[in-house]
Amino acid sequence: MIERYTLPEMGGLWSEENKFQKWLDVELAVCEVHAEMGTIPREALQEIKWRAKFSVERINEIEKTTNHDVIAFTTNLAESIGPASRFVHYGLTSSDVVDTANALLLRDACDLLLQKIDGLLTVLKRRALEFKNTPQVGRTHGIHAEPTSFGMTFARLGLRPAPVSTQIIQRDRYAEFLGTLAIIASSLDKFALNVRHWQQTEVREAQERFTVGQKGSSAMPHKRNPIISERICGIARVVRANSQVGLENVALWHERDISHSSAERVVLPDSSIALDYILHKATSLIEGLVVYPERMLENLNATRGLIFSGQLLLALTRKGVSREVAYEWAQRNAMKVWDEGKDFQTLVKADADIKAHLSVEELEGAFSLTSYLSNVDAIFERVFNGKLDVGPHR
Repeated sequence: MIERYTLPEMGGLWSEENKFQKWLDVELAVCEVHAEMGTIPREALQEIKWRAKFSVERINEIEKTTNHDVIAFTTNLAESIGPASRFVHYGLTSSDVVDTANALLLRDACDLLLQKIDGLLTVLKRRALEFKNTPQVGRTHGIHAEPTSFGMTFARLGLRPAPVSTQIIQRDRYAEFLGTLAIIASSLDKFALNVRHWQQTEVREAQERFTVGQKGSSAMPHKRNPIISERICGIARVVRANSQVGLENVALWHERDISHSSAERVVLPDSSIALDYILHKATSLIEGLVVYPERMLENLNATRGLIFSGQLLLALTRKGVSREVAYEWAQRNAMKVWDEGKDFQTLVKADADIKAHLSVEELEGAFSLTSYLSNVDAIFERVFNGKLDVGPHR
């Protein structure tokens, strides 16, 4: 992953220095076991632990000749250890070291990602509760539909981190890891896409925080662009694409080949670093999201009452009108709103068929926002006391 999208802690975890350190940790752990079993002398173990060190620069130099990174690594260790180095890598294959070290790296990467997810869930819960009772027009097919709670947009983001086992060799586990990262990235993508829509000039229901000194366009000084949301959406595509590599790596020839290893050198660190970055950005985005409830009300009223057609339909059916007939009565008035710019409630109150079945109070009730938010408390209780309860995912 390029430096621009690499945060220090996750970047350091996937550095060459840390990778080789994990290799050394594995080699030393195996030597410890051999010494306990009596396979190698205890004195040799002490010599190895005391003298073992490596240089990334020297390993890369040796690999130019060996064309084998693990041999280059063990050769460099031998240069520092001396005669006792003959007991290093004793009974091991290259994949034994690399796969075990990868498990350690993935474990550490998961710990960092889960910390980020916990932080994001904390912000989500706070902002969800803040806007729990803020009505916002729902949209289906891009058209205004029934109202909803803006707070539920945060409560239903859908992050589901899955535990990833360590000490693994089978590539289906790596595919699961990469697939899990892709699903989380896609959930962030979905939310960021909503922000991009909310920030459109014609909508303007919410926007990314625009800081002092920030510039939106090199040519148009008035611009405020959703650049963080767009960046999240873009990098999420990279994480999803990398998950396909994980699936391709599941099938290997016979007992073992290394067709997977070259790709894993790219996708495992890149996906971890990329998701770490967009989790960080998503948390900042949601924390600083500027919300315009007044504009939401303006948009709710933009269709001159059409968003209540569903409630009107239900009110008529409750009074014994067949659904087909009730739909026809509601639709004929709705079409006049679309085509002639009239007010839906005014037309409905003047419709003889509808007036014959609904009282004035019942008509008023059909055009109320209250029922759309009536289940919000129950939904929030279920979500935040269960599925998205903030806490460590261990």
